[in-house]
Amino acid sequence: MVNRKWISDLVEPGKPGVPSKIYDCLMFVAIAVGTLSLLFRTYRPLFWYFDIFSGGIYMVDYVLRWMTCDLRSDKPKWKAFLIYPVTPMAILDLLSILPTFDVISSSYKLAKTARLLKIFRFTRIIHYIGPLEIFIKVIKRQWKLLLAVVLVALFDIFITAIIIFQSEQEIDPVTGEYIFKTFYDAFYWATITLTTVGFGDFCPVSELGKTLSIISSLLGIGIIAMPSSIITAGYMQELNRHVKQENGESEPEVRDCKNETHDHHLPE
Repeated sequence: MVNRKWISDLVEPGKPGVPSKIYDCLMFVAIAVGTLSLLFRTYRPLFWYFDIFSGGIYMVDYVLRWMTCDLRSDKPKWKAFLIYPVTPMAILDLLSILPTFDVISSSYKLAKTARLLKIFRFTRIIHYIGPLEIFIKVIKRQWKLLLAVVLVALFDIFITAIIIFQSEQEIDPVTGEYIFKTFYDAFYWATITLTTVGFGDFCPVSELGKTLSIISSLLGIGIIAMPSSIITAGYMQELNRHVKQENGESEPEVRDCKNETHDHHLPE
């Protein structure tokens, strides 16, 4: 009889015991050799063996995680098995496995045209580095606030791009064409200006364009700072929660003061 609890602890990073530590080291090796070929222009024969090794480890790990996913979930057993393949981390794990089919069979066109999917093998390291896992939890908890900031930034970029595209009608004396030939050029300029990067490949020459650059840069300082503060505050909260769980402390219970006051005045 297979001990599913032992397997669940084995694939869960950071668990005590020699088998778990060996498994963690094996996964680190698989991640390293599985992405090594991305550092070279030419595909060397040795990389074939690396891809087969890492791909095999990924497949085994994916199956083990799926068959024990109910032990790491608070959902009913059947629902945990059903939902697991569509969870974000499971999807990333599956994408990291697909390039292996290109190695096994060159006729597998889908993976052959998507060798860059190997980059997803780096995402598996999230399982094994605690701060990265906490960071992902922060993104999940604060995604609504972060999305709101992104939407505000996109709205500002879009409006700025329209204004600069319509106001900058000057011709570049070097190329003999408009400075902003397409709306995409204006959108690109508005983005790098809002983020205060300013590569300098597009420069407005009109007074309105220069003024708009100043305003956009000043707004960008505030807009870009907001996600940093949200993530920092969320990270500290998640880190405190993680420390309390490790120390066996429970979250403070939120008492319903309204109901408590109402019950206090009930007649005996």
